Amino acid sequence: MQTTDNSLTWLLQRLLDQTPGTRHALALSRDGLKLCWSEHLTLDQADQLAAICSGMQALAQGASIEFGDGSGGVRHSMTEFHGGLLFIVEAGEGAHLAVVATEEADPSIVGNQMTQMVEQIGEHLRAAPRAGAPGAPRHRGTGPVARSTGLPGDAPGGAPPGGGTAPGSRS
Repeated sequence: MQTTDNSLTWLLQRLLDQTPGTRHALALSRDGLKLCWSEHLTLDQADQLAAICSGMQALAQGASIEFGDGSGGVRHSMTEFHGGLLFIVEAGEGAHLAVVATEEADPSIVGNQMTQMVEQIGEHLRAAPRAGAPGAPRHRGTGPVARSTGLPGDAPGGAPPGGGTAPGSRS
């Protein structure tokens, strides 16, 4: 599913039709780009949900690194909010599947249906990271930015251009 033309809506719609209490579904890249979304999500809602889910998965990955086995692996996340539930599962290389459900939805059924879908089509749900995104291949070069993460203040040696202390460094 390396497209944003939403040509695979039928697949997400089938997931919603087979899972009681679900409202919306979205496939997204790890870095927050929508890949495919269900028909009742507007374009703006799909963008918003993709950004939310990407951020939530990044936070869960941080928790996994710090408090889990250190691998950063996150199988699935669930958030319960007033008026609904949000489920996010890993869905192939660099991709996630998100489902928004009502408060009445059974989390075990929703999670099971999402897992089954990912097992069936997960190899087709791939999203290569954008250049400069976490997990994207780094380009080798001669300048300080090319050898660092590319973030401002992350020049080799930890000092930002012009001296001082790099943001997030411990001094």
